[in-house]
Amino acid sequence: MVDITAKPDVSREATAAGRIYLRSETLTAIRDGKVIKGNVLATAQVAGTMAVKQTWALIPMCHPLPVGAVTIWFEQTGEYIEASCRVKTYGKTGIEMEALTGVSVTLLTIWDMVKSAEKDAQGQYPVTRIEGIHVVEKIKGSPE
Repeated sequence: MVDITAKPDVSREATAAGRIYLRSETLTAIRDGKVIKGNVLATAQVAGTMAVKQTWALIPMCHPLPVGAVTIWFEQTGEYIEASCRVKTYGKTGIEMEALTGVSVTLLTIWDMVKSAEKDAQGQYPVTRIEGIHVVEKIKGSPE
């Protein structure tokens, strides 16, 4: 790990986003609350939040950070759901890995919740894909 002990504590925020492409029928079922496993977006939101808090345990060189806030939200089109994850902390190092982990697990949870509806006759996923996971914004404040 990188030694960050001499760095000052500052407010930090990062937002990450990504998309999952799904069949139109699956997107309609999510929107209408008719997915067999339950409320897809609520479950994905909880999973993403839990993942943010466990990032340090998943990525070997990540420092454990105090998570001050996690916000996960969705935008749905006729082709995909875009998930965004904003994380805030006050500490010595950035929180973008937590935002990236949060949005990644959010999207993976959506896939898990709808995989039975997404499979074709051969058990493949011809439409389903996750793309474009990236850091949208990183904000570093000033030490007090």
